[in-house]
Amino acid sequence: MELARQYIVNEKDERIAVQLDIETFNKIEDTLENFALYSLMQTDNDDELLDLQDAKSHYEKLKS
Repeated sequence: MELARQYIVNEKDERIAVQLDIETFNKIEDTLENFALYSLMQTDNDDELLDLQDAKSHYEKLKS
C-alpha cells in the first residue's frame, strides 16, 4: 500500500505529526479493525465462540 503522507513540522523543522488522505486513513483503519477481530476470533479461551455469521453481526454492531 502506497502511503501518500505529508509531515507537519514545528519551528525547529522537526516532524511532529503526519497527515494522510482520507482514503489511506480508511484503509488503515479497516485493516486494524479486521486484524483485531481476527485476533479475537483466534483467541483460545473458555468464552462462548461465535460462528462466522454471529461474528459479522457483532462486528457490525460495534461499528455503529
